[in-house]
Amino acid sequence: MSHVFPRHTRARLPMVDHGDGVYLVDTDGKRYLDASGGAAVSCLGHSDPAVTEAIRAQLGRAAFAHTGFFTSPPAEALAAKLAAHAPGALDRVWFVSGGSEAVESALKLARQYCLETGQPARHRVIARRQSYHGNTLGALAAGGNLWRREPFAPLLAETSHIAPCYEYREREADESREAYALRAADALEAEILRLGPETVMAFIAEPVVGATAGAVPPVPGYFPRIREICDRHGVLLILDEVMCGMGRTGTLFACEQDGIAPDILCIAKGLGAGYQPIGAMLCTGAIYEAIASGSGFFQHGHTYMGHPTACAAGLAVLRRLTEDGLVERAARMGTRLRAELEARFGDHPHVGDIRGRGLFLGLELVEDRASRMPFDPALGLHRAIKAAAFEDGLICYPMGGTIDGIRGDHILLAPPFILEDAHIAEICDRLERALERTIGAA
Repeated sequence: MSHVFPRHTRARLPMVDHGDGVYLVDTDGKRYLDASGGAAVSCLGHSDPAVTEAIRAQLGRAAFAHTGFFTSPPAEALAAKLAAHAPGALDRVWFVSGGSEAVESALKLARQYCLETGQPARHRVIARRQSYHGNTLGALAAGGNLWRREPFAPLLAETSHIAPCYEYREREADESREAYALRAADALEAEILRLGPETVMAFIAEPVVGATAGAVPPVPGYFPRIREICDRHGVLLILDEVMCGMGRTGTLFACEQDGIAPDILCIAKGLGAGYQPIGAMLCTGAIYEAIASGSGFFQHGHTYMGHPTACAAGLAVLRRLTEDGLVERAARMGTRLRAELEARFGDHPHVGDIRGRGLFLGLELVEDRASRMPFDPALGLHRAIKAAAFEDGLICYPMGGTIDGIRGDHILLAPPFILEDAHIAEICDRLERALERTIGAA
């Protein structure tokens, strides 16, 4: 009898034995192609020797040292390398153990920055519907996914949520992409004015929306307009790249493709590639200096922040991404995977949209393509597809509630950057069989 408290108490999961490149292998020897990287985590696959050796080497020196007493060479080197590659004026790095902690840190830093700069009235956060920013209470409050929020609503801080930039569902038939970009972004300014600009602290968004909507990218012009609005009203822009960052979309930071930089940026998942739990919050030099020249300390912290072994892993991962061409490979293989998905499913009667960037791709499922009508949520289609694919040895990331937290289904794909053309064919073959078993053939 297991004493582990699982995610789902009725689930009977296989026991993982080892990783082999893009595959995970259970104790019965069955191989599973990890086409979602877990939850867009395993960007280097499951047996990278450079990362595992970096972890071993650091364990032989000092596994842990509390940041209240020491800094460490891996933390210093990783922070310097992140700052060197970061867009805009991002210059300081606060290490944590995961994405939710990174977002919590960002929200608290934004509030303390307002206090340190004499703007105590600024405390409100604006986010977007169908966003996901983590499961701790602050991050959950910022997130806009109804299903995740509803049970804990009485515990959540008040947050305003505006419409997402979701072209497939929100752009009008007679509306140009440029006009839609402005309309979607201008919802932020309307909400700032409604709340009172002097009360708004930050706007938080995922550059490419991940788990809750299925790799939804912004339309061109959306984020530059968002940046202008934030600057005009003195609102901090927080970008959550926990899922879409670290090369996943084909550039090291997802926001690079939109030509903007945030005031605060959150990363995790691909930073450690699954080899160690690590995340980070990056902020501009101006925000850091406001703290440094004011109270002198950020009133926040966690026991394992800046963990030397985790930072050693993150540094090895970042070197693989930036020095060994893995980010460019993600862009290249993403183009190939998308082309194969479009060839296989572009005319499928129940695939309404194929979208995303790099190796961060989504398929939105519909009952009727012409009307874009979703399947009845009672069918639990996403769960059936996940089970059918897993039984066939494919790990993918289907989710429900794509449209509004209740209606809609999508499949998210985020395979390791090391995948080969043969793996692309294997992903599409197995996904095709899963769709046939659950909703019928094209």
